[in-house]
Amino acid sequence: MPILSKEDERYGYEPGSFAFWRNLAVYFCVFSVLGHWMEIVYCSFMNVFGIVDADSLVWDDPMYPFLVYGVGVVVCALVLMPLKTALVARRATLVSAGIQFFAATVVVCMLMELAMGFMLNQPNAAGEYPLWDNSQLPFNILGQAWLVNDLALAAVAMLYTWIVYPLCQKALGKLPLRAMNLLAAVVVIGFVVLCAAKFA
Repeated sequence: MPILSKEDERYGYEPGSFAFWRNLAVYFCVFSVLGHWMEIVYCSFMNVFGIVDADSLVWDDPMYPFLVYGVGVVVCALVLMPLKTALVARRATLVSAGIQFFAATVVVCMLMELAMGFMLNQPNAAGEYPLWDNSQLPFNILGQAWLVNDLALAAVAMLYTWIVYPLCQKALGKLPLRAMNLLAAVVVIGFVVLCAAKFA
């Protein structure tokens, strides 16, 4: 029996509703922290090959929010969910839709990694990158993005868009309205306090 029905896969994608944006705010907050934890696991594995800087921010306080992952779940909801729906409707099989979705998601992840790199990770006069240095790795893209990372991120984004997001929407949709609004307020306020403490 499939985890999600066709209806479940589209559950909660209602950009015209308050609940959609309320839930998206919750996901942004929660996954900004969970994304850091995911990166700790990923970098621990990649560090076996000696390619993660010992001074990388990823090893610092695990409660330090990595906002890029919050942005990532917003992109999944606003860009990748409609793309998935369109591909599933147009392609003859879910496999062909999934393959095309994954390829497009790799490009999206690469563009996001490049954009973040150009904004936050410019090398100094000595040519040293402040946050990460992919410039010496094979398959690096303009010294900022790395295809291996983009493939891994695309796999995570596909898992989130096809399974995690619809399941979360369905679960939150079962909560009483007042309880969900209260939960959202607590999460957002807590996240603002966390950011104020960690970014100070």
